[in-house]
Amino acid sequence: MIYFIQKIGNRTISFFSKFGRSAIFLIQMLIACVAVIFRPKLLLTQLYSVGVLSFMIITISGLFVGMVLALQGYYILSDFGADETLGLMVASSLVRELGPVVSALLFAGRAGSALTAEIGLMKATEQLSGMEMMAIDPIDRIIAPRFLAGFISMPLLAALFSSIGVIGGQLVGVVILGVDEGSYWSQMQSNLDFYDDIVNGIIKSIVFGFAISWIALFEGYDTLPTSEGVSRATTRTVVNSAFVILGLDFILTALMFGDI
Repeated sequence: MIYFIQKIGNRTISFFSKFGRSAIFLIQMLIACVAVIFRPKLLLTQLYSVGVLSFMIITISGLFVGMVLALQGYYILSDFGADETLGLMVASSLVRELGPVVSALLFAGRAGSALTAEIGLMKATEQLSGMEMMAIDPIDRIIAPRFLAGFISMPLLAALFSSIGVIGGQLVGVVILGVDEGSYWSQMQSNLDFYDDIVNGIIKSIVFGFAISWIALFEGYDTLPTSEGVSRATTRTVVNSAFVILGLDFILTALMFGDI
């Protein structure tokens, strides 16, 4: 019994200790982001690494998600004689929910894990310590550009995911299943609300990008400088990011569309 209570206490202390370190890390990172404005080359390099290299997986995933949505939605809507609203169903599902959430999960798996592994390897090979010995702050030079790149890339990738998904829905709904093309687009344009649907989806993707970048960079920076430590940190990034994305999605959805 005493051992059990001791274990709970140690876990609690460890949790709050790590949370405190991550909060301090976030403050230092946000302050360092100001200096990145004067180093656009660093930011552009990371935008390519984090954003452009995630283009393929986001595009292909968005296309197939839109196609599956159209295929499933058509057979449900046709039972009620409402297959002309297929475009609205596909677009609202993607813009409100699936676009930000699925693209964030993909972003965490591809870019987030890469950021953690990169920073973790820099720490394991003492590159970060070497920069500190040369009076170069690694948070200014290494961490902040990657954070800004992730923060900027995530909303753009989510918008790309939703756009490609709508096109994928059209390929299945209009070309394969024979839904009227005018109805597909007109229902979407008439009933999709800019603020309630598009803006709220953008807000979600911005919040997700902030959270994923913070988690990924902190796990890499705080990892044990060993190969096992880096591998565990990379795993924690993907798992923790998934939990945070789904939790934040519920909270944001409740605030935007519920009575909370």
